[in-house]
Amino acid sequence: MNNLDSINKLIKMANQIGTFFESFPDREEALDGIANHLKKFWTPAMRANLVDTVNMGTADGLSQIVIQAIDKHRATLQTSVTSNH
Repeated sequence: MNNLDSINKLIKMANQIGTFFESFPDREEALDGIANHLKKFWTPAMRANLVDTVNMGTADGLSQIVIQAIDKHRATLQTSVTSNH
């Protein structure tokens, strides 16, 4: 699997998480839930790849709610990435 396939798979998985949390009536709770899921169930490399893709502006197809969750929790997502290496 090449890097583009890997990123596309991460985007697809992140969008599935976003779809679940999109139904939450409290947007802040939804954003927190997405970030917590990423921290709890994704490997540090997966989180790093997704955050890097968003940082570079190349996360084509990533849902807006996931982007918002990453933007809101960028520091803790990146901290958890570096602290687990």
